[in-house]
Amino acid sequence: MSDIKDKIQEELQEARTVCDTSGSNSAECAAAWDAVEELQAEASHQRQSKPKNSLEKYCDENPSADECRVYDD
Repeated sequence: MSDIKDKIQEELQEARTVCDTSGSNSAECAAAWDAVEELQAEASHQRQSKPKNSLEKYCDENPSADECRVYDD
């Protein structure tokens, strides 16, 4: 999680630099802030995801096990 926080800080600094250079109404500025928003959304999704239980972990490692089969109706 700290990696994404570091990346957000880097993108924030980059967005400020781009907007100072290109102007706050430029397409480059908007794109830079969009990148920041996407990273912040990803960080939010990572915080919200629940940890896997033991069966989910087992099925990730053994997808062909009988316990992990999924049947379509």
